[in-house]
Amino acid sequence: MQTKKLKIIPLGGLGEFGMNCLAIRWEDDIIVIDAGLMFPESELLGVDIVVPDITYLIENKAHVRAIILTHGHMDHIGGLPWILSEIKVPVYATEFTLAYVEGNLEEHGLLDETELVEIVPKEKFTIGPFTIEPIHVTHSIVDAVSLAIETPVGVVIHSGDFKIDLAPLDGKSFDLHTFAEYGKRGVLAFLQDSTNVDRTGYTPGESAVIPRLDEIVSRTKKKLFFSCFSSSVFRIRIALDLARAHGRKVALIGRSMMESTEIAQDLGYIDVPQGLIINPNQMRDYAPEQLMILISGTQGEPMSALSRAAVDNHKHAHIDAGDTVVLSSRIIPGNEKSIFRVIDHLYRREANVIYDNGSNGLIHVSGHGSQEELRLLINLLRPKFFIPVHGNYGNLRKHAQLAMDTGAVEHAIVIEDGDVLELDKTSVHKKDKVTTGRILIDSGSSTDVVEDLVLRDRRILSEDGVVLVVLAINKRTGKVEQQPEVVMRGFGGADFTEEAREVVLKTLDGLNTEQKADYGMVKEKVRAELKRLIQKTTGRRPMIMPVILEI
Repeated sequence: MQTKKLKIIPLGGLGEFGMNCLAIRWEDDIIVIDAGLMFPESELLGVDIVVPDITYLIENKAHVRAIILTHGHMDHIGGLPWILSEIKVPVYATEFTLAYVEGNLEEHGLLDETELVEIVPKEKFTIGPFTIEPIHVTHSIVDAVSLAIETPVGVVIHSGDFKIDLAPLDGKSFDLHTFAEYGKRGVLAFLQDSTNVDRTGYTPGESAVIPRLDEIVSRTKKKLFFSCFSSSVFRIRIALDLARAHGRKVALIGRSMMESTEIAQDLGYIDVPQGLIINPNQMRDYAPEQLMILISGTQGEPMSALSRAAVDNHKHAHIDAGDTVVLSSRIIPGNEKSIFRVIDHLYRREANVIYDNGSNGLIHVSGHGSQEELRLLINLLRPKFFIPVHGNYGNLRKHAQLAMDTGAVEHAIVIEDGDVLELDKTSVHKKDKVTTGRILIDSGSSTDVVEDLVLRDRRILSEDGVVLVVLAINKRTGKVEQQPEVVMRGFGGADFTEEAREVVLKTLDGLNTEQKADYGMVKEKVRAELKRLIQKTTGRRPMIMPVILEI
């Protein structure tokens, strides 16, 4: 009689959006699916990224065999440098995903010591007791896969992120046939993406945005600035095709936009005609109606190319009255304030701003399947057990109910980070809980971990100090009403307050009135210049907290 159990242990992504990471264990063999990060809430001062607590993997590092990635979004690959600095294991992913991973690991000095293994849809590979078949799925990034994992007790399928696009721009449609084949053979457990469980119907395919975007390009009389997620290769391809069709040259602005486009060209996902893309320095040689600028920063990141252009502070991207700015992306929850601040600045530039507000037509489509797509896969696979993944607790609960309502599932079970789910051929139940949580990272170093905000504050105060900069700015005029107040603590007698004040004044003098009205921009500029001064003077990295008082 079978007494051994398969264990499914989520370490991140179940109970929150982002930070996706899940371990599957059989006896002494563990494989990990995805290694993501999430970005911090605004109250996590000094924190750059958040990654899952991998205490369980560290405690069992002798048993971890590999990390397998479903696709190249940062909420699925961004935690790799942190995990690989603790555990040396091979990383398996598709070609495009590996291209992103290579850049990420090289940045952290881990590329040369990491074994990267390319996987191909429909080509099985074996790791210990697990035989894995990648299944091609469509998503908002190319080369995404689901994973069918044959285990000693049955087949477990992890959907990854997906939507069912039957007419994708690269001609590689969602592989429904392979899912149906697994359904015929029998599936023990299905782990499915819960992101869009609240959305009824089907998610439109990527080509659905073409008619409206084509209309926008045709009607634009001056420069057209086009911003989307830099990983949205198909959206970039659509923009390039429309630029060519309407006789516009394309300039790429922003590091992530340039890198993604280069990778997509190298791997054949984008075919750019000779002469279509120009260097940003060449924009002055063309009339405004001959230009399209693909620019990064669609989420209003304070120092992104679009944010700087919006306050007329970018070397190449100058937005003039009558120009059109298209934000072809969704507003990620939590980013509303930053995005609408940028939109407000764009309106101040007298630009025509088009964003996804429900009244501008279809300029963006989601990369995640809606309710009917979720039901379709569940009915194809008819799994014995169903486990919703990726989302907050409400999403997971709704998804479990949706699965049960199909009548194709014997049992749906909701688990959260740290739960140990044990399965065999006939039963499933939660047993025990492992250590999980969030590790707060200061990206100045891949291993500079902020273990707890209170502990972090104490450590910085005792070792590197704190700098408080108080600025009194007139809300109406943007004028600095009095000398900045600079307070330093924890520098062991080193007094360079006056020098710091001069740096702050010089930084403020370099900003125009509109920039001074953008407090996010002011704080980032002051923080960056003071950080440079203090590191040069003392070698320390204190917490720098600009505070703006409106007068």
